[in-house]
Order: sequence, then C-alpha cells, then structure tokens
Amino acid sequence: MESDDKKIKIAVNGGIGFGSKLNAKQLLTISKYMDGNEELELTTFQQLYIEIAENKKEEIIKEFESVGLACYPVGSYVKSLKTCNFCKGEEREGMPVAKELNKRFAGKQVPFTLKMAYTGCPIGCGEPMISDIGVMKFKDQYNLYVGGKGKGFDAEVGMLLKENLEPEELYEIVERIIDNYSQFGKKRESFFKFWRRIGKDQLVKI
Repeated sequence: MESDDKKIKIAVNGGIGFGSKLNAKQLLTISKYMDGNEELELTTFQQLYIEIAENKKEEIIKEFESVGLACYPVGSYVKSLKTCNFCKGEEREGMPVAKELNKRFAGKQVPFTLKMAYTGCPIGCGEPMISDIGVMKFKDQYNLYVGGKGKGFDAEVGMLLKENLEPEELYEIVERIIDNYSQFGKKRESFFKFWRRIGKDQLVKI
C-alpha cells in the first residue's frame, strides 16, 4: 500500500444481497489498500471500515465498485440497509424493495447516525424491530416500524407506524421521515430521541 499523509475512513460492504457476504476478489481488492498490521473494523451495520488516501478517494472507490463493493460515507449518515439472509429467494423476500430502499436513502446526511433494517418475513432476522427505521415484508405488502433501540438500559422495540404499504407508499413515507429528521433534528440528536420529542403524529406531517 502506498503511503499518504492524509487518510479518510470509508465504509464498504458487498451491497444488498442474500446475507452479508464478500467474495475472494473483493477481499483481495480491499487488502491492496492495507498495511500488514492494519485491521478492518466490522460494524453492526454490516459494513467494514477502511482508511484510504484522501487524494485517491475517487480512484479507489471506483476500483472497489468495479468488483461489486458498495461504498458509503462514515459519520452522521443513514447507514446502508441491514438485511436478513433472504432464505426463500429474491422476489419472494422482497429483494428489489430492499435494494431500492438502500439506493434511495443510504448515505444521506442526518443529525446523527441512523440505522435502517429490512426483513423479508415476520421472523425478523434483519432486526427491524430494534432499528431506527425498520421494514418488514408481510405477504405482498410492507409494515413500517420506527423508534427501535437495541442498546442501553432503555432499549426498546420499535412502534408500528404504518402497515400494509405498497412499495411506492413505503418509499414516500420513509423519505418524508428522513427529510424531517434532517431538517428538524437537533445536532447529534439520535433518531430515537427525535421521534420521542416530536411524537409519532408529527413524524411524517411536519
């Protein structure tokens, strides 16, 4: 790996697919930009954090994307969608909707890190119930949960905000929620605290 005085941290993963996986080519590509003693940080968002040379950021990201890696900013952004393993197939488990959610919202700047999760059935392996925004596929429609909190003494299961949504309805409501959080959330105010402060009735109406 070439040395560079200034490094930046980016997040990478294998994109939205059947579980959180990386292939050998992707691992080899990542390793090109690491020294022998460096470590990769695996986050709870199904991402790997890696430091790269800032002056070669675009070049490196382009190379990562050429082998199927998805790259995201690190910090106060909407994280890439956390998913389950989609054990019954792409269409049946709603993979196109999961991919579209990630495409539309991952990487958007928000007051504080926001975790989104998706699961293709009521078993809930993607942990939507303990995420800031969670989506659960039920038959051919989608239920939307907000305000889950998986850590701390005040951990809490998310609340069902809307149910039996069609995909376009789902995208529209999630977009409104994230836009409202971006606009009206206080600096470093978690989504959990934000929605508690404004209340569920105002969450999509501001």
